[in-house]
Amino acid sequence: MIRKSIVFTIFISTSPIFASEPGQTSLGSVLPIWSVIPFIGILLSIAFLPLVKPRFWHRHFPKVSLFWAALLAIPLIAAFGSPAWTELKHVILVDFLPFIILLCALFTVSGGICLEGSLTGTPLLNSILLLAGTVIASWTGTTGASMLMIRPVLRANANRKTKAHMVVFFIFLVSNIGGALTPLGDPPLFLGFLHHVPFFWTICLLPEMAFVTAILLAVFFLWDTWLWRREKKDVQADTAPQEKSRRPGLRLSGSHNFIYLAGIVAAVLVSGFWHLPEVNAAGVHIPLQNLIRDCLLLLIVFLSWMTTSRDIRTRNEFTWGPIREVAVLFAGIFVTIIPAVAILKAGEQGALAGLIRAVRTPVHYFWASGLLSSFLDNAPTYLTFFNTAIGRFAPGMPEPLAVGRLICENAVYLKAISLGAVFMGANTYIGNAPNFMVRSIAEESGVRMPSFFGYMGYSLVVLIPVFILTTWIFF
Repeated sequence: MIRKSIVFTIFISTSPIFASEPGQTSLGSVLPIWSVIPFIGILLSIAFLPLVKPRFWHRHFPKVSLFWAALLAIPLIAAFGSPAWTELKHVILVDFLPFIILLCALFTVSGGICLEGSLTGTPLLNSILLLAGTVIASWTGTTGASMLMIRPVLRANANRKTKAHMVVFFIFLVSNIGGALTPLGDPPLFLGFLHHVPFFWTICLLPEMAFVTAILLAVFFLWDTWLWRREKKDVQADTAPQEKSRRPGLRLSGSHNFIYLAGIVAAVLVSGFWHLPEVNAAGVHIPLQNLIRDCLLLLIVFLSWMTTSRDIRTRNEFTWGPIREVAVLFAGIFVTIIPAVAILKAGEQGALAGLIRAVRTPVHYFWASGLLSSFLDNAPTYLTFFNTAIGRFAPGMPEPLAVGRLICENAVYLKAISLGAVFMGANTYIGNAPNFMVRSIAEESGVRMPSFFGYMGYSLVVLIPVFILTTWIFF
């Protein structure tokens, strides 16, 4: 209790916002760098508590998330007053609720699509499934592709003893790398589209995406082949009787949910084109088209749930556990991440000014946007370096003209920002929205997934060398 009081007092006494009138200074320009401690705290809790206190974690993770959120929110509001309270409401109403509604819609709809049949998880089949998920991710979004493909992958490998590596590479490829080709694929690219980057410009990222995808698929195939051969005798013994009872070929149930999936993609896309007046909700201005989008997504959730038989969802092993876990943990993450994102948005006026000024070359842009996107929301990270590049190469120009000039004369910088934000979301479980969801679904299906830092071990061994090679070849 004494320690909390000390933190509370220091937070208030060192807050320079009191030196200026409210509204004159952005929150990010006055927040100290240590204000990200609650965010680091919740990350460390997610990383360590499941390992050292698994029973405590599974019973009390909502309380842990609430603790870190309150540790940030209460001193922040006390120190900064109205701006902080407005920022909290904005994060909840504009960022978190639309995020979880979209995730819930994709989770519910994909949970009503069941692919069954004589699929045996050989290295070749697994590689084909990962490639298929990677290809469709740019058109349905990485979250949509992940929710659609993860259950068939898990079902095909039900009799494999070692499966964690499959889910890790699934997150690498389907949940992240595959979203690089269109603005539909990943939020940063959609944000770029809203800021006048042509819709099909991102197709020019195909060489880099194909290069990274080819290497990761080759590594996965060799890795999976080694494990497959090691356990082949046991797998054949276990699956032989079961395969006789399976129906030949493949069977798709709940295919009408593909219509709902298309509706989700359309609702998200139209909300980016459609500009309506803003609505004041609890003092936060929300574009009306966003409210309409969220209402449509909730309607799709209801229709999918009512029109899909319970038998299909049972065969799909559908439960609400994964979406509940993601909602609870990301509520804490969205609140505690406020200082980090605000500081990043402040650019050269914030505590990370030195980093922003140090970013000069395409290599710098690729790694700076990428490493920050590994732990922070990749959308504001993308936008920060996007604006930095525009300010450097087209100062003072209107944004549409500035973006055109950047693409014509210095497209490699926009490539570096885009690829860093999309690719390196794969470095951690929290780097991109579907990562944690895929992990939760896999764990609920009985796959023993690596811990937070265990997953980063895969990233350091597999992804980082690939990204270094990508840097050397393309930047």
